[in-house]
Amino acid sequence: MMPEIIGSLGALAALPLRVAMGAAFVAHGYPKLNRKAIEKMKGLGLSPAATAAGALTDFVGGIALVIGFVIPLAALLIASEMLGTTLLSKFRMNKGFLLGYELDISYLAEALTLFLLGGGPLSIDAVLRIGEES
Repeated sequence: MMPEIIGSLGALAALPLRVAMGAAFVAHGYPKLNRKAIEKMKGLGLSPAATAAGALTDFVGGIALVIGFVIPLAALLIASEMLGTTLLSKFRMNKGFLLGYELDISYLAEALTLFLLGGGPLSIDAVLRIGEES
């Protein structure tokens, strides 16, 4: 009986990951949506367009994850951003893994997991049947 119950919960695997990760990205993205953040990132050699794109990816992508809308696209964009931030941290900022880019790597893995899993049954994607094959 217990294996059947646990097995049936597998469909909900994406939900806690989606909501926690989405909330973190909204919290990180919102403060970046201003000129001060763009100016700060110029010092690292990032263009204002790249900084704005990253901030929007964080904020809008985070909202998409929380509500479960266009999960494959949101997850792929976030994964791409995390790959970029990892490379920036390691090679331009010379950070080590610990207290450096380990969170970026974790978010990258989480985003790739959501890309593969999709939003799950408790998502707008499931209601709209986004990502299902006909």
